[in-house]
Amino acid sequence: MINFDEEIKKFQPSLEVDAAENAIYNNEMPDVTDVINNIMAEIMIHEQEQPL
Repeated sequence: MINFDEEIKKFQPSLEVDAAENAIYNNEMPDVTDVINNIMAEIMIHEQEQPL
């Protein structure tokens, strides 16, 4: 029978998982709302430059 307490004591996370986790959390990728906000800001700037 498997002794789960002993198995948990032996557990060590994979290095690939740690590296992937660090890459994901340290990445400053913009999300969709950031992209939309940038587009809207550019539109507002261009509208101010070219009045009707």
